[in-house]
Amino acid sequence: MTTAAPVPVLTHDALLVLLLQLGLLLLLAVCLGQLAARLRMPAIVGELLAGVLVGPSVLGHLLPGVAGRLLPERPAQMHLLDAVGQLGVLLLVGVTGTELKYDLVRRRRATALRVSLAGLVLPLGLGTATGCLLTGPLLPAGSDPTVFALFLGVALCVSAIPVIAKTLMDMDLLHREVGQLTLASGVIDDVVGWFLLSVVSAMATAGLTAGRLAASLLYPACVVLLALLVGRPLVRRALRAAGRSPEPGPAVAVAALTVLLGAAGTHALGLEAVFGAFVGGVLLGTSGRLEPERLAPLRTTVLAVLAPVYFATAGLRMDLTALARPEVLGAACAVLAVAVLGKFAGAYAGAKLSRLTGWEALALGAGMNSRGVIEVIVAMTGLRLGILGPEAYTVVVLVAIVTSLMAPPILRAAMARVEEGPEREPGGGTLGLAPPPAATV
Repeated sequence: MTTAAPVPVLTHDALLVLLLQLGLLLLLAVCLGQLAARLRMPAIVGELLAGVLVGPSVLGHLLPGVAGRLLPERPAQMHLLDAVGQLGVLLLVGVTGTELKYDLVRRRRATALRVSLAGLVLPLGLGTATGCLLTGPLLPAGSDPTVFALFLGVALCVSAIPVIAKTLMDMDLLHREVGQLTLASGVIDDVVGWFLLSVVSAMATAGLTAGRLAASLLYPACVVLLALLVGRPLVRRALRAAGRSPEPGPAVAVAALTVLLGAAGTHALGLEAVFGAFVGGVLLGTSGRLEPERLAPLRTTVLAVLAPVYFATAGLRMDLTALARPEVLGAACAVLAVAVLGKFAGAYAGAKLSRLTGWEALALGAGMNSRGVIEVIVAMTGLRLGILGPEAYTVVVLVAIVTSLMAPPILRAAMARVEEGPEREPGGGTLGLAPPPAATV
């Protein structure tokens, strides 16, 4: 009987390069994220810029030798950095899922549903049609044109709850009716968006046939049903047991395990791991057993360390030099115009159907137009699966940045013309909405 050879350990050089990569990216991401926040921009803008500076757009163009040493083209080396980034994004998505406020949806369900559905269907349709027209300059070799078009539609229909909530909080609009409706509609957008992302990703990996399309639709639904019937009772018991400890450690461990096992489960089914992480976060947030302060250590670690590293690695994949090509620049302008028009028009139509004023409808469109964190995660998913190439990836991330920067000035102008009603709860609260950490933006 022969024994298996021991697994080779990480080499000295590989570990050194990884530590230098993580240290430099974290340093730049934190510094530039703080600078962006001081300039009243989303922190994610600075965190992405950190990767752009180190990546092919700047360092790779100006000092290719240094860039080659810091970011060697060996796949195994980059996979180590990607693994750290994947851990960060899964925990970030899980933390986001715990903070969604479903009581908002229940209180404003009719209006929120109309606004959200219109704000989803229109950009989804326009984005898919645009994807069909832009397969020439943006479609990577080997990618299915139909899957690419559907994926672009999904990328353009999502909203970013962290960006929306932080913007409303900074502008003191959380207590306003329009602010509550924007968040409630964004919650529905988030849930449907993760579902659609999982479906299209499964279509990309399994192939586009009628049977596989049906499976792609059925699997996410079964995951949600299984999570409600089996996952929720298990999570409640685990959190109850963790709550007996005076220390937050057991609760943090339960939360991390729930998110990671949920991600592993959906990934094993051929769905996206971020979908399972999101479902795990929702289970934690709706369990009724999770005290928010217990998750503070996990939230701080994720938002202050892992998320900035992830977004910096996302910036590494951007190649802004591609925009020097007229066809790519033209495609970027077209995608951005469709993204903004679709979200604004959809949210505006849903608001008008609910008999809101024109200025309230405009404010809703501005809030839901913010893509931020969610769109970057969607873009990274498309790049990893081969649905998006470097050019399309750069375009989608630019949409995330530009739409997040657009929200505050338009919201400020629209809300200045909306009369304030008595929406505050007794005692001046904001309907249980805790301000989200700045690093989630």
